[in-house]
Amino acid sequence: MTSPRPWRAWVVLGATLVGMAVTASLGRWQLDRAAQKEALKAAHERQAHLGPLGLNDRQPGELADGVEHYRPAVARGHWLADRTVFLDNRQMGGRPGFYVVTPLRLSGRPDAVLVQRGWVARDLVDRTRLPAVPTPPGEVEVRGHIAPPPAKLYEFSAVGGGAIRQNLDLRAFQQEIGVPLWPISLVQAASAANGTVPDDGLLRDWPRPAVDVHKHYGYAFQWFALCALMAGLYVWFQLLRPRLRRVR
Repeated sequence: MTSPRPWRAWVVLGATLVGMAVTASLGRWQLDRAAQKEALKAAHERQAHLGPLGLNDRQPGELADGVEHYRPAVARGHWLADRTVFLDNRQMGGRPGFYVVTPLRLSGRPDAVLVQRGWVARDLVDRTRLPAVPTPPGEVEVRGHIAPPPAKLYEFSAVGGGAIRQNLDLRAFQQEIGVPLWPISLVQAASAANGTVPDDGLLRDWPRPAVDVHKHYGYAFQWFALCALMAGLYVWFQLLRPRLRRVR
């Protein structure tokens, strides 16, 4: 008659099963995240091939859910040039500089949409010197694609105002300028509908939105490998090795 297993063996078995369940669950979660981002990437690509959306004929609430992100869009209005903000520590082509953001008040309306107009290099000698960015007066037509508000970077302390900022909080900026802002931004295209390039000296080689699908696949592989390792170690040390010792 065989003696019952020692309590330590049951503890090892329980810990192994819990560890395998946790790591397998984390691996499946990473696969789900990868699938979600693949679907998001496909949605972005579909949006990019749609016709331009006229913002002057829409209401801000219609775009609040983010469904239209990365769809081509066109807006007519007047630049609020004195409200231009230079977002610091942005790169384009590996060079540090500013993203130039200016609100565009839509024609015949009280509200405005933030336009990410482009990138400009900063003065490496005097970091407080603002680059000259021509902003035409009168009504203009701006073409680009719909995007979330400018991405935020890490900052040690929030800066309340000024033309040069690390980040731009949409609600706070709306209160600051006293103009209702849309919950999205318009990333200006490199050329207009007729192929002309805006004469403002800004670069518009915008990076594609990062999806990072391969990162999730890599994490999933690591979790599944850890799960398999725990199973293998348990089989070797708790089942095979004791039997081999008894045979010897």
